[in-house]
Amino acid sequence: MPYWKNYHLAQDVADALKVLAAASGEVRIVSGGTDLLLDLQQGRHPPVESLVDVTRVHEMRLLEVRQDRLFIGAGVPLSQVIASPLVLRHAEALFEAASLIGGPQVRNTATLGGNVAHALPAADGTIALLALDAQAEIASLAGRRQVPMQQLFAGPGRSALDPRGEVLVGFHLPLLQPGQASAFRRVMRPQGVAIAIINLAVWVMRSEDRIADIRISIGPAGPIPQRARSAEAALKGGRMDAPTLQHGIEALLSEARFRTSPHRATAQYRHKMAAVLLEETLSTAWSRA
Repeated sequence: MPYWKNYHLAQDVADALKVLAAASGEVRIVSGGTDLLLDLQQGRHPPVESLVDVTRVHEMRLLEVRQDRLFIGAGVPLSQVIASPLVLRHAEALFEAASLIGGPQVRNTATLGGNVAHALPAADGTIALLALDAQAEIASLAGRRQVPMQQLFAGPGRSALDPRGEVLVGFHLPLLQPGQASAFRRVMRPQGVAIAIINLAVWVMRSEDRIADIRISIGPAGPIPQRARSAEAALKGGRMDAPTLQHGIEALLSEARFRTSPHRATAQYRHKMAAVLLEETLSTAWSRA
């Protein structure tokens, strides 16, 4: 049985949008295809009417500084994210997250946009982008807009993007300023290609011995990737010391909603490891700031 009937190689974003709008049956965008094609082959996703390939859309493969922002196209392969000095300088949490996704062959093909669009609650790229305060650029026939990352998700594995009318073009990240830094950590099974049991990213701004500002994201701690806003509030303005950290850990554990995954970990294990990850990741980011 064929996995799709029609295959269109889009030349630009406008071309992709026109094909999406005109498709008669189910249509999906594909770039790296490391998630979708495997789902089709293994029967987790029914055959589709049309695939729109955006690998040749130049705009979606750019990685560059634009004024006070770092732009990373949704079609940029993870291997290019890892190799970029710009990402290492301004988004070290994303560099670390992308380095842990799959193996070298997967990273050569898989894209940052695909990692996000798959909408898994513990997608490593997504968790890093949330902590880095990234904005997603979305194109439709009506125009373009930038939205916070949180608005991209409708539920576990369910993207909020309109599959027939929207294209995820890329991500805009604030450039790193003096006194700021980020870090990413995950707990996974021994094989490096496994999905994260739990992951956490931190962006911090320090002012002498105080946490002037902080962003924390964690997954899977709910149905969608999310910021740990109670923990952020508990830590912001405090000294970087043991009492403040304990206050932040307590806030994190009170707001996170961990669940047991039959093939990965229990909720209790994730609960314990969340405290470890917050301490380790914040300490790493703090030392870099």
